[in-house]
Amino acid sequence: MAAATSRDTGPEQHASGPATGRLMQIGEAAERVGLSIRTIRHYEEAGLTVPSARSEGGFRLYTEPDLDRLAVVKRMKPLGFTLDEMRDLLAVLDALDTATGTDRAELLDRLGMFHTAATTRVTALRDQLAMAEGFADTLRGKLDHHGGPAG
Repeated sequence: MAAATSRDTGPEQHASGPATGRLMQIGEAAERVGLSIRTIRHYEEAGLTVPSARSEGGFRLYTEPDLDRLAVVKRMKPLGFTLDEMRDLLAVLDALDTATGTDRAELLDRLGMFHTAATTRVTALRDQLAMAEGFADTLRGKLDHHGGPAG
C-alpha cells in the first residue's frame, strides 16, 4: 500500500500496516458504529480493539472487521459485561476462525457460556423494562385522574 502524504484525498489511500479492504479514519468509524471517538480510543486503551493500520501522520485507520469488533463491544456494554469479559469473548471469536479439534470444542463451550450469560441478562433487562413501564403507566394514571398535563 502507498504511504500517506499531505496530498492524499481519502483515508483509503493512507496505510502503514496490515489491513484488508477500505480504510477509514476514526471519525468515520465512530459514525458508522454509533460510538464516540473518545469511546473508541478508550476501547483501544483497554485492549479491546486495535486499528488495523496507522497513516503516515499517525491517524488510526479502521477496516470493516475492526468495525465488526467494535460492534460486538458496543452490544456487550448494555448487558453489563466487564472489559475482561469483553476481551475474553473477542479472544474466543478470534480463535474460533482457525481452531480445530479439542481447542475448537473448548472455544465453542466458552462461546456457549457467553450466549447463556447474554440471554440471562437480556431477560433481566426485559423484566426491568416491564417494571419501569408499569411504573410509568401508574404515573400516567395518576396524572389522568388528577387532570394533569397530557403526555
